[in-house]
Amino acid sequence: MDSKQMRKVWIASLVGSSIEWFDYFLYGTVAALVFNQLFFVTEDPTVGLLLAYASFALAFFIRPFGGVIFAHIGDRIGRKKTLVITLSLMGVATFGMGLLPTYQAIGVWAPILLITLRLVQGLGIGGEWGGALLLAVEYAPKEKRGLYGAIPQMGVTIGMVLGTIALSLMTLLPEGSFMTWGWRIPFIFSALLVIFGLWIRKGIEETPSFKKVQESGDIPKLPIVDTFKYHWREVLIAIGAKVVETAPFYIFGTFVVSYATTNLGFSRTTTLNAVMIGTIVTTILIPIMGSLSDRIGRKKVYITGTVGMALFAFPYFWMLQQQSVVLLVIATVIALGIIWAPITAVLGTMFSEIFDAKVRYTGITLGYQIGAAVAGGTAPLVATSLMLEFNNSYIPVACYIIFTALVSLVAIWAVKDRSQQHLDDVNNDAGLKKPTNSRKAKELSQV
Repeated sequence: MDSKQMRKVWIASLVGSSIEWFDYFLYGTVAALVFNQLFFVTEDPTVGLLLAYASFALAFFIRPFGGVIFAHIGDRIGRKKTLVITLSLMGVATFGMGLLPTYQAIGVWAPILLITLRLVQGLGIGGEWGGALLLAVEYAPKEKRGLYGAIPQMGVTIGMVLGTIALSLMTLLPEGSFMTWGWRIPFIFSALLVIFGLWIRKGIEETPSFKKVQESGDIPKLPIVDTFKYHWREVLIAIGAKVVETAPFYIFGTFVVSYATTNLGFSRTTTLNAVMIGTIVTTILIPIMGSLSDRIGRKKVYITGTVGMALFAFPYFWMLQQQSVVLLVIATVIALGIIWAPITAVLGTMFSEIFDAKVRYTGITLGYQIGAAVAGGTAPLVATSLMLEFNNSYIPVACYIIFTALVSLVAIWAVKDRSQQHLDDVNNDAGLKKPTNSRKAKELSQV
């Protein structure tokens, strides 16, 4: 493939992922600042916040269903067509949120409509990530697969930076203007980003790995059945490895917005700016960490970040407790910018290397989305509940972060590092043909 086509693949993978996550994180942040007051109206503000976070978590539980639906399409019809559908779904839902009337205008229908659009968002993101990742990884030469696989992961943080910038600008408005119409602008503006993303993806061909599966005629009728039948161990490994990547991320990036403003007295703008600086740092480090994994292996990079996450859990909250803006920024940069970067940089590539091409979309999507549903969407809710239960003490939340690291370390122990293998070799190792009983037993003994 020539360099011009490869740049198109990079841009298509990165832009789509950035747009998807811009939409998604926009909801997470606004849930803590706006939705608890305009859509989930209760006499107790804390209950309203919990309901807003519950609606945030709800989409994480629909994501695996979206993943199954679109991964089926991706493994049966192709990666490219699936990515167009998922991006369109996400864009329509986010644009619609910006136009919704509030609880004060239409009563209970306001949260119902908001949750409905949130579920549509969840369906879209459920299929988007796997397709964006495979678009990059399945085009990549084996010696640069870690770097290429890190590209769509950058979309996560770029999307968050865009969402944070948009909201930071809007929070400069007077309080009344922000709560009336200012928060809606980023949601409505997302329509332009979606149109740009669809235009970019129009010129991309199907990936080489999927073309080979098509040529072989070995496309499964029900990829999810084959995945659970022959690759259920890999799915469990992926779920476990996802835990430390997703739960701390939503604590550092979403929960901290309400915690720092409500409990510690920081302003919304200051907190959002700290998160933005942290995400800029991690965006720069992600491709560096991905490239490093091509040289020393995925597991070493991942384990380094995971151990760092466990060690920094208590210092992170201690630094926030000092109520210093400088320490808030430093803590966020270390946690979100430096420690989280190596974990997320290699996660997608590592997942793609443990599944064969005919079920790769389904396998990585199931692992990623189920892990996100179990540990990601619930993280702000769990953290808020723990603080309520233990008189606003951060100790249980720090222990929760350490627990997620331990879960992922156990899961990653079972992964064989295949960073120097070609994906075609991985296909053969994983069993592109359905394994015989003896062969299957041998393979499972090696996991």
